Amino acid sequence: MAKKESGGLNAFVNKHIMPVAAKIGSFKPLIAVRDGIAWSYANQYKTDGVSAGILSASVFFILTPSIMSGDKVPAEGFPYTYLGSRGLFVAIIFGLLSAWIFQWFINHNIQIKMPATVPPAVSKSFSALIPGAVIIAIAGCVYWLFSWTGWGNIHDVIMNILAKPLSALGNTLAGTLVSILLVSLFWFVGIHGGNVVNTAMSPIWLMQTDANRVLNQAGHLDLAHGGHIITRPFIDNFVYMGGGGATIGLVLCIGYLVWRKRSSKQNEVLAPLTIVPGMFNINEPTMFGLPVVMNLMLIIPFIIAPMVNAITTYIAMSTGLVPLCNGTVIAWTMPPVISGFLATGSIAGSILQVINIILDVLIYLPFMAALNKRQLVEEEKAK
Repeated sequence: MAKKESGGLNAFVNKHIMPVAAKIGSFKPLIAVRDGIAWSYANQYKTDGVSAGILSASVFFILTPSIMSGDKVPAEGFPYTYLGSRGLFVAIIFGLLSAWIFQWFINHNIQIKMPATVPPAVSKSFSALIPGAVIIAIAGCVYWLFSWTGWGNIHDVIMNILAKPLSALGNTLAGTLVSILLVSLFWFVGIHGGNVVNTAMSPIWLMQTDANRVLNQAGHLDLAHGGHIITRPFIDNFVYMGGGGATIGLVLCIGYLVWRKRSSKQNEVLAPLTIVPGMFNINEPTMFGLPVVMNLMLIIPFIIAPMVNAITTYIAMSTGLVPLCNGTVIAWTMPPVISGFLATGSIAGSILQVINIILDVLIYLPFMAALNKRQLVEEEKAK
């Protein structure tokens, strides 16, 4: 009997709970437009953030092409392609635009005003009718324009505009440094920079990784035979050690301060939560626990450290001190030293990673020491 109940519970979870949980990550653009950008922007102008959020979410759905599926009973829905990071730029741009239009109408008294006796919730709904109609009409015109001209949809157009310049930069050190800068800046404001920037860059890096694999199998993996320095393992295993911003240097600084008994109480608690995940290139506890996000005291090393890693690795491989990455795609969670050996097939790769980690620690240490000092002062005042 117990076995039957367990099976029934598993069936219920697999059928109803897991599909919902699996799709939560797909709705990041909707969260951005409704509960983030549009809501916050409207509230800053003393207007109804809820109405602005609903309208901007509606705009997103209008601009997103629908698909038809089903043989016996046709069903219409939205492709998950545009509900993830591919739709993020449209969500941000039109979230801001719709919120601006909404607050402009409200603050210029172009709205339906209800008597004071009407409940606020009802009054706000009527106030949103005129700006809402204008916003929806504009979104409809944009969708019609793209459909009529044959451009496809605005999601693909914006991604192509952003992707082509990034793709042209994917095979150069300068381009790699630009992508690293963009990733760090996105992370600094709380957006997963890798998901945004690497959407365009990853195909380039993966193609170059595979080209190195072919050369390695033929026994000609070197620059003279067309080998590539910048590949996916170059980025994952040599540049972003510890995660975005090369935060392995940051978590080791925290560990050093705790070991020397100079750390704040906050960092003492944070150390075990950040160091172990950091060794496997997982840095969300550091990004949002320290935090690094929106922390002006850490933005400089957060940008500089991965750039230094890229430069030292590029120089080491271009001069032949370290072999090129051999085309093996190493999991980004593989710890440093091990990943360096697997990516290059040489102990020189591991040694290079150790050198980069030391440089990262030296870059982060003065900034982390200053932040730790400020935390100690705040804790002393709180006593």
